[in-house]
Amino acid sequence: METTVSGGLTTGEAAFVEAARAHGDLYISQPYELYTSANHQAWSSLYQRLEPYWDRYANRHFLDGIGALCLPKDRIPRLDDVNGYLAKLTGFRAQAVSGYVPAYRFFESLGRREFPTTVTIRRADHLDYLPEPDIFHDIAGHVPMHTDPQFAEALVRFGKCARTAAEIASGMPDPFERLHAVTSMIRALARFFWFTVEFGLMKEADGLKAYGSGLLSSFGEIEHAVASPEVQRFPMQIEWAINQAFEIDHYQPLLFVVDSFDHLYSLAGELEQWMKDGRLSNVAPGEPTVNESDLRSFLDAA
Repeated sequence: METTVSGGLTTGEAAFVEAARAHGDLYISQPYELYTSANHQAWSSLYQRLEPYWDRYANRHFLDGIGALCLPKDRIPRLDDVNGYLAKLTGFRAQAVSGYVPAYRFFESLGRREFPTTVTIRRADHLDYLPEPDIFHDIAGHVPMHTDPQFAEALVRFGKCARTAAEIASGMPDPFERLHAVTSMIRALARFFWFTVEFGLMKEADGLKAYGSGLLSSFGEIEHAVASPEVQRFPMQIEWAINQAFEIDHYQPLLFVVDSFDHLYSLAGELEQWMKDGRLSNVAPGEPTVNESDLRSFLDAA
């Protein structure tokens, strides 16, 4: 017990989470009493550093969402409180998980208005970059966008593409053809999600703004994405995005812009139609890598 408490819920050091994984428990509760003062301080430091950048570079829907959720600035929020506000706005909810969610289960959960949410938080002395999601990325980066009805509908629309991919795979009798097609569709879905929900930009009356959670939760990258002359920014094009590899360990050199969340919704619908037409079954190779867990999740669903 002492080890569990002293480790708190720091990413990579949380005994509670490791025990859940060892037992095969993906969906868990948020053990709020295990957060340490250092955990809360990490949240507070991240929030205080990002707040002025949100005011300048975040889209208006995100800013409205931050206010609607009443997120505390000085401590990690309780997921029950967050979900209480979300339920009244869009019906979305943050569901605590013990770690990585296989691709099919992650995407399909979006169609149910459920967002898998990490409960750990990065170390207070490693605030700038974390290669895996933490509760700040998920709750301060993603969830404020879930308060907007148009964005929420676009996310649900995208999530339903996972079921379509599984249905297509189930109709392929040749196992090699099925394996290739599923691998390609997963890669295409991951790229679309990356260039929109994670690192998307959108037009507003006063210029480009960030709506992607990877930008909204990054102290360094949000300004770079919107203002740096080093970044290439283009109108969102499905055919480009699904064939465009990306890497996660540096600032993004290429970003795509949507006109609105109605536009994003229509793009998600178009993506599903492309999938039905077979246009996602042979996209360009490269990053991201499709791991065995992701592949198996779609094949099992099929």
